[in-house]
Amino acid sequence: MTAPRPRGDDPRKKPSAERAARRLGTLARKWGYLISTTAYLPHTPEEIERELAVLVGRLFEAVASEPPDLDAAAAAGGRLVELRCVGADSLRRTLEVLGKALLREPELRHVDGLAERVVLVLGALSSGYGEMQREDIQKRQEGLSRALLKVEQETRQKQVITRAQFEEVFAGSASGVALTELDGRVLRANAALAKTLNRTPAEIATMTLFDLVHPDEVEQLRESYAELVAGRLHRLRVGRRLVGRDGEPMWATFAASVVRDALGAPRQLITIVDDDTEVSLLQRRLSHQALHDVLTGLPNRQFFSTRLETLLRDADASRGVTLFHLDLDGFSQITGGLGQELGDRVLRGVAAKLKTVFDGEKALVARLGGDEFGVLVQNSAETPGVVTLVRKITHELAEPEYVDGHRGVAVSASIGVVHRPPRDVTPAELLRASDLTLRRVQRTGNQWGLFDRELDRRDRHDFGLAAALAGAWENGEIEVGYRPLVDARDGAVRGVEARLRWNHPAEGVLSHETCVRLAGETGLALPLSTWLLRTAAEHVATAGVTVPLTVELAAHQAADPELVGEIRGVLESTGLEPDRLRPGFPMASLSAATGDAADNLKVLAEIGVNAEIHEFGDVTCLTEFPARAVRVAAHIVQRREHPLVERSLTALIDAAHLAGAEVAVTGIATEEQAGWWRDRGADRLSGALFADPPGGLPS
Repeated sequence: MTAPRPRGDDPRKKPSAERAARRLGTLARKWGYLISTTAYLPHTPEEIERELAVLVGRLFEAVASEPPDLDAAAAAGGRLVELRCVGADSLRRTLEVLGKALLREPELRHVDGLAERVVLVLGALSSGYGEMQREDIQKRQEGLSRALLKVEQETRQKQVITRAQFEEVFAGSASGVALTELDGRVLRANAALAKTLNRTPAEIATMTLFDLVHPDEVEQLRESYAELVAGRLHRLRVGRRLVGRDGEPMWATFAASVVRDALGAPRQLITIVDDDTEVSLLQRRLSHQALHDVLTGLPNRQFFSTRLETLLRDADASRGVTLFHLDLDGFSQITGGLGQELGDRVLRGVAAKLKTVFDGEKALVARLGGDEFGVLVQNSAETPGVVTLVRKITHELAEPEYVDGHRGVAVSASIGVVHRPPRDVTPAELLRASDLTLRRVQRTGNQWGLFDRELDRRDRHDFGLAAALAGAWENGEIEVGYRPLVDARDGAVRGVEARLRWNHPAEGVLSHETCVRLAGETGLALPLSTWLLRTAAEHVATAGVTVPLTVELAAHQAADPELVGEIRGVLESTGLEPDRLRPGFPMASLSAATGDAADNLKVLAEIGVNAEIHEFGDVTCLTEFPARAVRVAAHIVQRREHPLVERSLTALIDAAHLAGAEVAVTGIATEEQAGWWRDRGADRLSGALFADPPGGLPS
């Protein structure tokens, strides 16, 4: 935590106490996060944060007190145990985060012997933590002893109750129950078993279990019961044919177990007999429902995944299989415009069309979920090529289907294709490959695409980075760096731009553009961009840099309804003048002149914040928005020497000047490039040629 420099009596600056409180609140959040990774906490993150915020304040006061308030520190350690922060590493993480934070806290730097005080306070906290944990364990042991005594008393009572319950269950069970000797002689049979066999309980008591089953299955049943008695089976459950009084066979399920004495020796057998006729029908129906999509009748993802391994193994080794992974384009517009019921009809129509396309092939068509479908084809000599099958799919789906009698609805689909994968590929890997291929097709705007091993490796690498982004941010691997924005005419620094930088332990330093792209794929674009804005403003204010600060906004951030309020808060907390902060709006976010991003830019202009338009390439946007500066789009900069681009650049720059906007260009690496843009009227330049930002800010 870095305390801002004193700013005199300027009323726009927050008092030191409030800054300290804000830092301590940040410490409480970090502490809570680290504790939550070491132990299960029966509290919400908000509750833990509130509790730890109180403890942070007490420890802060304990260090500052004269002498250090060790009792308060010990009480704080005891409170951690009460909050159940008692994981194996909870105390160590606590001492690490508090030790570093208290030693670096600006409000404590004036305290004499700060290090010794912090050691005493953390030692008292550890002592209180250990004492409270010891008391807690002692209480639990006493409770356990009382519980064991109570269990012993209750066990005797339960033995009596259990016998009565057995008699009640035996007599009242809807299933047939027989209690037999180990050799199968029936000792008792309940009324339900007698009803199933159309015999009386007295008749059954003169028989053995083996007299009740079909003669063809007697030996198998004897062997199964012998295995059960010998202990090689824990419980027996088999289907067998029974024989009633009239000789009519019926299917039933035998569920048998051994009744053992206190020493574990087998004494009797108890067998439950269920008439399986209706149950079997119901189970088959339920099994079909569990493995098939109710709406389309196609196999579902679970069934598809289960069958993949068998189909891969059974396919022709020389021709293999082909997996088509489809995702309907714009299906949400169909359901939103026509309603969910008509959307369901469209899905049923798509299922029917896919079955038609692959009717002549040995193929499994499934609905994988939502508007996604999968088709696995076991290739043969007659199987058409991938291109032919894709064309057949798109042609069939393009045929309008009249879902409500008069409106014809046609759909298209993006298709990821994995052709002839290795036979030893796992179903999970195959589905993952097809899904990555499909997502790549959708990103590029193509209709379909084939699995590419190198592109797949790259996508998996990027997805791994994206998944690690949140943790890297939390652990401090992501930092804010700055690059100067210089005057194209005299090279003087006219501004600084804040940029993200990921110090990845394995990949090295990852660029701002990479961080923004990965954040957009993981839902972190808005929070990370907001953190960049606030952190950069605090750094610039602390360093005393007087030139304007440019912060490029993510698309989600530019359209965030809370953006104006967030910027107001940044200006108020840092004391920056409105004209010293220049948020950069992506031009694509301003495509709708009445959208949230457009409204934000206009409101910011009204309060004195001079916004910029980045990725500038169309001067008509300046007729709608009051931008102080524009930044030429990167793709135009890269093609600046193309005859068509070069001729139009001067006109584009002149038009921006006519609208009262400065023109900025980034990516300048050589003096030749700087001179080229200077000759064409660019105002501000940035890039590798200009390395050192002002005020000691990190580059």
